[in-house]
Amino acid sequence: MRIDLNSDLGEHFGRWELGDDRTLLSIVTSANVACGFHAGDPTVLRRTTEEAAERGVAVGAHVSYRDLAGFGRRFMDVPPAELTNEVVYQLGALAAFTRLAGDRVRYVKPHGALYNAIVHHQEQAEAVVTAVREFDPDLPVLGLPGSRFLEAAEKAGLRTHREAFADRAYTPEGTLVSRREPGAVLHDPEAIAERCLRIARGEPVTAVDGTEILVEADSLCVHGDSPGAVDIVRAVAARLRAEGIEILPFAEKYV
Repeated sequence: MRIDLNSDLGEHFGRWELGDDRTLLSIVTSANVACGFHAGDPTVLRRTTEEAAERGVAVGAHVSYRDLAGFGRRFMDVPPAELTNEVVYQLGALAAFTRLAGDRVRYVKPHGALYNAIVHHQEQAEAVVTAVREFDPDLPVLGLPGSRFLEAAEKAGLRTHREAFADRAYTPEGTLVSRREPGAVLHDPEAIAERCLRIARGEPVTAVDGTEILVEADSLCVHGDSPGAVDIVRAVAARLRAEGIEILPFAEKYV
């Protein structure tokens, strides 16, 4: 048994810092690197991609709405053609820095409000898929199981991978509980590690209303900006390995 462990990284901006990227890069196998639209500036992008390359961590493009003020967590009614161009722009920026680091972008994962919107928003889902296909049709994408995004990506011939969230609560429908709701973000490292083990084994987990749901995943995400992110990632990695589950980047098969 194997699973990928990813985290959102490179989310500093100028003198403002968020999360412990260096430590997280010593544990995770994939890094969703901010591309400058919700966080990350050119210096941050270069430093993060260089550190990921040194560690052998797969770099994914964490594309977002153009929303620095809101950290990409506000829905934006962007016309599809404009959204496609903005995603291509972000992919190009990250690709330049991964090339300088002697690597390349390995996959694409939308961020924040865009990630949640394209679970159901057909036009925006297709706009993101179009951007990836036009930029590099060999790039796999990472998203929520059952989302319009993964359905559109598969239909377009892109490789798709399913993601589960270690530190977020789920609705009975298998979507994420809004951050505006109480209990949306989980904090107990041991409880999170146990839930991740169940997901990796293909066992059901408990939704916010107490029902049992099945969350299929090729990759587990711990948000790098969450309080205690390092403790959570360490607990998850240790628990998975103790149970004989390999932690490997899902994009490794496309190298």
